Amino acid sequence: MEFKEAKNKFVQTWGALGSQWGINKTMAQIHALLMVSNEAVSMEDIMEELQISRGNASMNLRALMDWGIVYKEYKTGERREYFTAEKDLDELAVKISKERSKREIKPALKVLKEVSSIQADGTAEERHFVEQTTKLYDFVLKAYNVLDKMTEYKDNWLAQILMKFMK
Repeated sequence: MEFKEAKNKFVQTWGALGSQWGINKTMAQIHALLMVSNEAVSMEDIMEELQISRGNASMNLRALMDWGIVYKEYKTGERREYFTAEKDLDELAVKISKERSKREIKPALKVLKEVSSIQADGTAEERHFVEQTTKLYDFVLKAYNVLDKMTEYKDNWLAQILMKFMK
């Protein structure tokens, strides 16, 4: 397989996986392209490589920057904007985990807390509902706390040692 074919296959596959991870295909393709590029890439080059519109590229680059996994770079004497992706895979995992937690886990916790706090009038169905939603809340909260601790390990020397040991 030639380089260009391998690169295209990677970008297309990463894009397809993106929809399973909760982001759109184009956003994942842009991220993949930037992640494997050895230097910053202009929006025009992204548009050409992926055959997407300026608006689509701009919107998805903004979303990736909001996630904190893509950065804008400026080159002296250039009017174009250039973009690069986070290359440190540990840092990338931490940033994605934090963003997904903010977008998915925290809202789920809020809803589970709210629905499990209803006043049950004593019917078996209501008691079962409160019991199950309370269990779900407790489980999701534990998962959230574990994820939160794992993403903080970069600042904790003991956790870093434990993570290296686990690898």
